[in-house]
Amino acid sequence: MAKKLDYPVLVRPSFVLGGRAMQIVYSDAELQHYMRFAVEASPERPVLVDEFLEDATEVDVDCIADVGHFDNPAKGHIVIGALLEHIEFAGVHSGDAAMVLPPHTLSRKVIETIRDHTHAMARELKVIGLMNVQYAVKGEKVYVLEVNPRASRTVPFVSKAIGFPLAKLAAKVMAGKTLKELGFTREIWPKYWAVKESVFPFNRFHGQDILLSPEMRSTGEVMGLDADRGIAYAKSQMAAGSPLPLGGKVFISVSDAHKKEVAAVAKQFTDLGFELAATSGTAAVLEKAGLKVQRIFKLAEGRPNAIDLLKNKEIQLVINTPSGATTLADGVKIRTTAVYTGTPIMTTLSGAKAAARGIAALKKSGYGVQTLQEYL
Repeated sequence: MAKKLDYPVLVRPSFVLGGRAMQIVYSDAELQHYMRFAVEASPERPVLVDEFLEDATEVDVDCIADVGHFDNPAKGHIVIGALLEHIEFAGVHSGDAAMVLPPHTLSRKVIETIRDHTHAMARELKVIGLMNVQYAVKGEKVYVLEVNPRASRTVPFVSKAIGFPLAKLAAKVMAGKTLKELGFTREIWPKYWAVKESVFPFNRFHGQDILLSPEMRSTGEVMGLDADRGIAYAKSQMAAGSPLPLGGKVFISVSDAHKKEVAAVAKQFTDLGFELAATSGTAAVLEKAGLKVQRIFKLAEGRPNAIDLLKNKEIQLVINTPSGATTLADGVKIRTTAVYTGTPIMTTLSGAKAAARGIAALKKSGYGVQTLQEYL
């Protein structure tokens, strides 16, 4: 059995030549495999190794500042355009993660810490224009992952969500204007929910695993807006081409690391009227929690299995989380078949929870449509 590392690490080459650019590894064997096959390592091309924070919440912050225009960096303004809380745990590339504005699970203390850190870095860097910071939050502790004194890919989404053209304002600041002259000096905190969801091209590449990772794979993004967070998330799934089902059967297969949490998530779906199906390992956990489950075969055990049920349209939603860093063959086949059959699939429990909340909101009150201007 492979020796586990004391903690998971994120490995990435300083210079990408091809193959897998980044990977989270959990054991000596996986690290050796990465070094042997994933990258070309040499003294000129070192491999970077970082401790990886499991089950941390990632937060993107976009701000605009004009402090570089002043001799005293204490002068001028720094305005946070948005704090975007990722739905997926840290480790999923920010370009692929679903995000919620405003943040919904962060404590007031954490939000104030993020705000203070962002202002301090902008002043120290004497920023003129836009700056993006990526944070990881573990408990009440805030970690800075990276800071970039430039525009980020989330700026168009944030601009639409808060009703201010951040890129246009930043260009004017860079040309010499101050934020006070432009009339943008206070942080906007929307009274509604805005959810950003990524759009992926997996349906065009049959057999390509859809598992989200530190590598970016999305080719676009969509927005869901509503006064209810669950409906905003549901709208984002509709826009991304994967609308949430309102009934039917949910197939659940999770890694050992997620078995402690899976029963609570599964119960959310049974409370909504869904039936459950699972293979032996996950089924045993659900049955122990008092849930009724249809046991189905693993792919190598016989039929009917998850592939058969997906092809027969007997499964309306898939919840499938990976087994560590080594993706098992069964998981890849199930995930790719879900894409092939157009079945919504969640590869994180946080995504599954968001889906349950969205379905509950839709079943309770449905959804309406308003123009962006009506929200602002």
